[in-house]
Amino acid sequence: MAVIKDLVQVNAELQEQKERVENVDFKMITFSLAGKDYGVDIMNVKEIAKADKFTYMPNAASFVRGVYNLRGDIIPIVDLRTFFHLPAERKHDGLENMLILRIEDRVYGTIVDKIDKVVGISSDAIQPPHPIFGDINIKFISGVVEKQGALYIILDVVRIFSQSEEDKQKPRALPENDAYYISQAESPDQKQRIADSALDFIKDSLFALKRFSTSPLNEAWLKKRFENWSATRDGTDLQLKNGNDADNYLSAFYSPCTGTFWDDDYAQAVKAVLHSVPSNNIQVWNLGCGKGYETFSFACILKSRYPGAHIKIWANDNDIMALSTAPNMVFDLEEVPEYCRSFMVRGKNGYAFGQDIKDSIVFEYHDILNENSLPELDIILARDILSFVQHADQERLIAGFEDKLKSHGIVILGRNERLSGGRWRSAASDPVSVFTK
Repeated sequence: MAVIKDLVQVNAELQEQKERVENVDFKMITFSLAGKDYGVDIMNVKEIAKADKFTYMPNAASFVRGVYNLRGDIIPIVDLRTFFHLPAERKHDGLENMLILRIEDRVYGTIVDKIDKVVGISSDAIQPPHPIFGDINIKFISGVVEKQGALYIILDVVRIFSQSEEDKQKPRALPENDAYYISQAESPDQKQRIADSALDFIKDSLFALKRFSTSPLNEAWLKKRFENWSATRDGTDLQLKNGNDADNYLSAFYSPCTGTFWDDDYAQAVKAVLHSVPSNNIQVWNLGCGKGYETFSFACILKSRYPGAHIKIWANDNDIMALSTAPNMVFDLEEVPEYCRSFMVRGKNGYAFGQDIKDSIVFEYHDILNENSLPELDIILARDILSFVQHADQERLIAGFEDKLKSHGIVILGRNERLSGGRWRSAASDPVSVFTK
């Protein structure tokens, strides 16, 4: 029994929701094996099918399920799960999901767990495979690519099916993961090279999944985090497979009180790093202010630290919805930390910040990658912002900090971010990371 769909028809059905990606020059059929996402160049896919009757071939390799009559053509059927030593889902109805592949002048059937959809991407987005890429031998991988939070492993089916018959009969290696390679390493240097390769893959995955750019700004934290990550996983399965894995990895990176009011302890730590300034006019640039919780917290701290000073905070973000609501937020008093309460006034719907605080803040829509005109600054507040732009943009922004900052000025970065270079000096590190020129 077989149910077969022409690829043109399938493609039309799967493309009802158009790809919204510019420069799409590579399309792949995506599918799953043992819960992971894979892809294969659509140019190698003849059609997809479901089938349950294969003719057994004696003395064939263990991954060859047999042969199949495809409209009069007898084709070999390879179970990719067995080929890669992966667990196979049991089919209650007996029908297996198959990709029918055309490799040069030959046709093969391949069994997979589930066929998903057609995905269009830019070939420039495809990254090289990692030397210790988990369950699949790297020689069978042509690249990896991230799309809408999923990380796809693109199989090199030409190479898979170009193996000699003699090679096909050989048993495959065990699943190749980090622990396997590390256990086979014979010297400390070899183990270190393997660990470095695993860390390089983590870096690539964090950028693909979360746009986190590894650089001197955060590399010390990343290496320390990798050591902890490896220890918690006993050296196995170190790779980041999806956005949830990346979020878990980065959970230890962010500064205290991200996205909320700064609590009293953190506020005291920030206040302690603020030195005396020679002027009563204090100019501040707050990058990535979000909904304004950070900005209001810092404004209250500044008002407390520099009573009587004229304070102006230029609060920027590229989330226009967050910016539109920030100036007029109303709270229950219990939601607000103690150090902010004296700066609030009661209204009919709750408590809001008083006019003195509101007048000190200018909320503006701005992309930090674009130039803006600001006065000379006493303080730049940029917690956990620079790490999420590309390395070249990090360097450009840091150079801009140096130009904009007054001689006595300070830069407050994220807890795990560091400025390097001869012109920067660390003034505090934990929990508040502060640098001066």
